[in-house]
Amino acid sequence: MMQMRGDVTGLLMEWSNGNAGALERLMPLVYDECRRIAARQMRREREEHTLSPTALVNELYLRLVDQRRTTWKDRAQFFGIAAQLMRRILVDHARAQLTTKRGGGRVLVSLDAAGELADTAGASEILALDEALVRLGARDLEQQRIVELRFFAGLTVDETAHVLGRSPRTIKREWQLAKAWLFRELHGEA
Repeated sequence: MMQMRGDVTGLLMEWSNGNAGALERLMPLVYDECRRIAARQMRREREEHTLSPTALVNELYLRLVDQRRTTWKDRAQFFGIAAQLMRRILVDHARAQLTTKRGGGRVLVSLDAAGELADTAGASEILALDEALVRLGARDLEQQRIVELRFFAGLTVDETAHVLGRSPRTIKREWQLAKAWLFRELHGEA
């Protein structure tokens, strides 16, 4: 396991230095963990979601290929960014679904079949969470990053502290504050 972590970090460094082939060698090493992150995120989605964890990882790969300005440091940072990109993919997918639902991809349906259309509550919940995270980021960018790393990437407190260069105690405190703030935002409670 320790050897793999070193390999991942080494390949990330190579990729940062412009070696495009490093990404090709990196993906088999990180695929299983990316798939676990994708599966974790997909468990929060509605059952009839059109993306699978595998499709989400494939979309992630396509977005990673375009990551040219990132200076990769280590494995924890990579998985934090991977989770953030997966969140963006799901948000983009939800927006596209809501656009289609509002007539962007209009399809004529009989009145009897209209009741069978998929519920888009999942898409609106994703967008509500994304909007709340954007507001949180405007208020406290570090808390937003902590939520992305802990909630979406599934990083531990210690891994999150390492990625952000903060103490685990600070991360725990900020994580609690961010969760309370998001709960209040999403549920409208004072």
